[in-house]
Amino acid sequence: MIATSPAPQQGPPTDVDCLVVGGGPVGLLTAILLGHAGLQVSVVERWPRQYPLPRACTIDHESLRILQAAGIMADHEHLFEPSRGERGGYQFRNGDGELLQAIDWNRPAESGWANTNGFYQPDLEAVLEAAAIATPGVTVHRGWTFTSSTQDEEGRAVTQLAATDSHTAVVSVRSRWLVGADGANSPVRTHLGIEVGDSGFEADWLVVDYRPLAEESWDAFVVQYCDPRQPTTAVNSGPGRRRFEFMRLAEVTPEELAREDTAWALMAPWGVTPETAELERHAVYTFRGRWAQTWRVGDTFLVGDAAHLMPPFMGQGLCAGLRDARALTWRLSMVHAGLADPTVLDSYGPERSGHVREIIDEAVAAGRVICELDPQRAAARDADMRQQMADPTATTEPPHPRLGHPSITVPSRDVEGRLAPQGRVTVGDRTGLFDDVVGGQWQLVSRVGDPCALLDAETAAWFQRIGGSLTDMSPTGPVCDVDGAYERWFTRHGCDVFLSRPDFYVYGAGDHAAAPTLVSGLRRTLQPVITERNRPR
Repeated sequence: MIATSPAPQQGPPTDVDCLVVGGGPVGLLTAILLGHAGLQVSVVERWPRQYPLPRACTIDHESLRILQAAGIMADHEHLFEPSRGERGGYQFRNGDGELLQAIDWNRPAESGWANTNGFYQPDLEAVLEAAAIATPGVTVHRGWTFTSSTQDEEGRAVTQLAATDSHTAVVSVRSRWLVGADGANSPVRTHLGIEVGDSGFEADWLVVDYRPLAEESWDAFVVQYCDPRQPTTAVNSGPGRRRFEFMRLAEVTPEELAREDTAWALMAPWGVTPETAELERHAVYTFRGRWAQTWRVGDTFLVGDAAHLMPPFMGQGLCAGLRDARALTWRLSMVHAGLADPTVLDSYGPERSGHVREIIDEAVAAGRVICELDPQRAAARDADMRQQMADPTATTEPPHPRLGHPSITVPSRDVEGRLAPQGRVTVGDRTGLFDDVVGGQWQLVSRVGDPCALLDAETAAWFQRIGGSLTDMSPTGPVCDVDGAYERWFTRHGCDVFLSRPDFYVYGAGDHAAAPTLVSGLRRTLQPVITERNRPR
């Protein structure tokens, strides 16, 4: 784990652009991205120190691209262990070890990074907190607890905070926006009275993290052992670390399951013993699928676990929170700069809620398969899965959800609201991932010619003013598609140009000649009307 010194306990500034409640990965990323855009941001976290033990342990390609945009990946790529193996990366096996399904978590991913990766959350949190503290305009304050929030006569949030170790110390913070990144039991969400939807799925599981003392060879990144005698998950959880998860059976109490000797006994069939492994953590969690019914009340927004919970079977809990942070921050940044009307904030919740509900449904469905305890139903399940595995047309890739509606997109051959690609490119003598070499908050990319040549000067200037980049990736253009990632994407979707958003989702796509229509449509959607409410400081 990366060592950090105790954070100072002084209170935050009393007037900021945005107050983020919650100093976990999602809250810290939110602050970093807003700080890069020039906002004054304070993060308050109730715990005086970073949590020293692992929780989330898998992260996907899209999330790594988001971290890349935050400046994290340049020096910290080593924190992440890509999924490898010849049998699909993610496996479902029955109690006898027979392979029932293999999902290709090792496939080439759209975002330029390995599809799935293991990591150690305390290391990532330490890096994010250091990056937040180093970002101009961002301050991080540990030991402060959210108590309430009201609105003043100017429409700004006034948030009351109390020192965690002494509720006699209080401070009021005025902010234009308030972001609740304060976890599953979110005090911000509770204070706002937001109702929570429930999938009806609930199961207690023992989560055990350990460090192998000798090299272990697993043929998949994740294996779900769908054994009605003892449902079990095995996960590569980052460099030098492994995780097992065991479902609680009816005859076992939560207290019995939480004992250290129970953890060793359950791992023994896999050869994991006190002689072969160092136990880092064992804790019982209740896996659920839940979501906030609304993600916004006025100028207060929810992100991360405050907005959604899902069983961990798809490894998407933290990934969803990082998506929330990126989707919200590009909107807040543009409104703050006077480049977009505040109405763009209206689509944040519907877009993200629709997207994450698909993932929650997938995770719950996987959970119902894994958690089956009836031997006869498990045998029928196994037979069905064998039959599906024999079908060459069966889906063997992870889900690819799209943004919910209404969304900031335009109908475009069914590609709008889906992830845009990032591949390696060469410009001059420099080769690297597109976002590092070319960049751009809004990316207009064509494989036919120069999209700038199709825009009038005023429209091109506006597009560049909002952080847009115009890229000619044609065979004679200045940007070379090194590995053919963009060519494959264009061919698969039957288009020649796409316009992607700061969160890497496609706004629209079409023939090369559609470029002016896409940009002008985006301009109308953003409605950059300068008023006293959105006038930049």
